[in-house]
Amino acid sequence: MCRLISTPRKMARRVQFRISQEVSIMAKDYLSIASEIKELEDLLAAIPEDNVIERLSLESRLESARAALTVLPQQIAPKARLTFRGRPVFGSHGIAADFGSKAAGAFSDAFAAVCAGLSEGLRYMGPIPNRDENQLLITGTAIGSFGFEFELPAPDPSLFPPETEKTQEAMVKIEELFRLSAEGTDDEIAEVIEEVHPRAIKKVYEFLELLVQQEAYCGLEFADRFFRFADYKQIKASCERLKSDNIQEREETYRGEFQGVLPTARTFEFQVMDQKGPIKGKIDLTIADPDVLNREWLHKPVTVKFNVMQVGQGRPRFTLMTLDDLRP
Repeated sequence: MCRLISTPRKMARRVQFRISQEVSIMAKDYLSIASEIKELEDLLAAIPEDNVIERLSLESRLESARAALTVLPQQIAPKARLTFRGRPVFGSHGIAADFGSKAAGAFSDAFAAVCAGLSEGLRYMGPIPNRDENQLLITGTAIGSFGFEFELPAPDPSLFPPETEKTQEAMVKIEELFRLSAEGTDDEIAEVIEEVHPRAIKKVYEFLELLVQQEAYCGLEFADRFFRFADYKQIKASCERLKSDNIQEREETYRGEFQGVLPTARTFEFQVMDQKGPIKGKIDLTIADPDVLNREWLHKPVTVKFNVMQVGQGRPRFTLMTLDDLRP
């Protein structure tokens, strides 16, 4: 009878995978309990001190939640693994130092930019917001093809958990961009660009461009997600799809009427004169009060200027950037 024997490398991978799962579970537990504590504190703040009976149950739950949090690690930092193959990589033995340092720096820049884009603080010009707070930490080399293990910025217990989850969402978006640029449609790529901002996409492109120039390709593993470019040819094609030449941005002027605006979702419908069906689009964050469109411009003839973004042969995406260009 033949018996399979695990090699030390396979055993190490299994241990690493099990530890990754355990850390992921602990992180979810930590964020869940921290979220419950914040919710209970808000509820208690809204209840007068003399409502003793009403407060009693909530205070008991709050005490239990705080006790549960103390037995969990106070700083749980998820990790991502970025591995490389190609000309600068020598199997699992090593990587060219010049390439490795540049690739790690470019990936860190892309991560910080995507974090800023998801936090809705990224603009087309100026410094990347919260760059120092969104720095990746190299904590080791990745098993398999040579690469790096990155530790994400640790959750800050003083912040409401959804804010601390932005760093994890950013890593997911980078993996998604790698995968969609290789296998997805133009419209799927455009959806991610709308979520994270074109400037952040440019940083991801610059990372891929560096790899293409050095005849390398990569794989990214985070939580339960994993994508690896099949070969150099595939990453080169992906890089071209994220190139600014393939992501067109322009301004277009239309005459018509706003049919409806959802201020919270920051979306609109605009019926163009002599055109079938309305234009559907988004309202930029620079417009502080989107509801003004309902109050002052709904169903009234107006000339408006939209920012139009289109990826490859995908459908155009419309964004209202300012109210200054609206004309009766």
